[in-house]
Amino acid sequence: MIGRILAAAALAATVAALTTGSTLLLRSAYVLWGVVLIAWAISALSLRSLDVVRETRSKRGEVGGYAEEHLALRNRSWLPKLWLELHDEGMLPDHRVGRVVSSLGPGQSRGWTVRTLCRRRGSFTLGPMALVGGDPLGLFESRRELPATATFVVYPLTLPLRGVDLPSGYLSGGQVIRRRAEFTTTNVRGVRPYEPGEALSRVHWPTTARRGQLFSKEFELDPIADVWLLLDMERAVHTGELEADEDGATPVVPWIETPELTLDPCTEEYAVTIAASLGRHFLDAGKSVGLVTYGQRRVVVRPDRGERQLHKLLETLAVVRAAGREPLAQVLSTESTELTRQTTLVVITPTTSLRWIEGLRALGQRGVRAWVVLLDASTFGTAAPATPVIAALGAYSIPARVVHLGDDIASALQRA
Repeated sequence: MIGRILAAAALAATVAALTTGSTLLLRSAYVLWGVVLIAWAISALSLRSLDVVRETRSKRGEVGGYAEEHLALRNRSWLPKLWLELHDEGMLPDHRVGRVVSSLGPGQSRGWTVRTLCRRRGSFTLGPMALVGGDPLGLFESRRELPATATFVVYPLTLPLRGVDLPSGYLSGGQVIRRRAEFTTTNVRGVRPYEPGEALSRVHWPTTARRGQLFSKEFELDPIADVWLLLDMERAVHTGELEADEDGATPVVPWIETPELTLDPCTEEYAVTIAASLGRHFLDAGKSVGLVTYGQRRVVVRPDRGERQLHKLLETLAVVRAAGREPLAQVLSTESTELTRQTTLVVITPTTSLRWIEGLRALGQRGVRAWVVLLDASTFGTAAPATPVIAALGAYSIPARVVHLGDDIASALQRA
């Protein structure tokens, strides 16, 4: 804008000088045109032979962790770059990668690393970016759009649940599934001759020493090997509000501050955090874990073990929202065919309805063990107390844990 005004002034001075024949006006026009042309040339060349390098350390993070990126500007030109700005239009909250570079000499590079505390779960877009250059006087501006984007997934917060386990009656005394397992479990079925390629950790050394040849342990499935997490995401039963992201909030300096994270005061975030924490806890214990939830759509993650299964669960929980329309009773009825005898169902819900408890009792008669984590919605907002639901669960001897707003979740899950 300023450059156009100056160019207009130069044009006016030129016209006036030619009209009046004034030497002063003519010299002024020369000076103005010289400033305008030099500034325009510097601005036009400011973004040529300039590379922007963006390197993301990881494509995923976890609430409470850090998203780290390294950015660099490289000048491949023989001309210096006098003024540059890099703007980022990404969606990750508080992720400020933009910079102003006052000067960049020929062949030089300028780089910086950005570490951002992940405060909110979800799938976010990094980029696009815009590179802006100009002349030292700020008369003209050049702009180049960098449309490349990347996806960064922030997993929900997972809490250590060292003292949390399924009710003791579920852990022992159950009917053993007499089915051979190809992986290591806590139940040893017997021994058999060693097969080439097997890990030495499977060798049963007492039998090997007694018989003079290698024998391997053979394992069978855990009686409660399959654990299903049923996360109730019906929109009508959730309450509380997400805290708004503050634009311009002071970023955390990771090597100085230890951030204190608190969950948003809504049942949705508490329920997702509980599901993620229980999923990690049971997978770490060697159990096979699956997930059912009806949020934006029906999602079923089949039971499995290992680190890969954990990432599947967390990726699903990172983006699920309380947007479902199906009540919990309907979900239980629809998904009952997935629940076989000797599996364990963990229901996480803030509902105050009682209709779903009869469905849970019917599953129990089929041999499906149930465990309920009930969020007391009355402590999060305007909702009925959870007392009738707790009483109904107790009447059917269904184990339950109750979580209130502000509770230490690990401690609340230990309390009967």
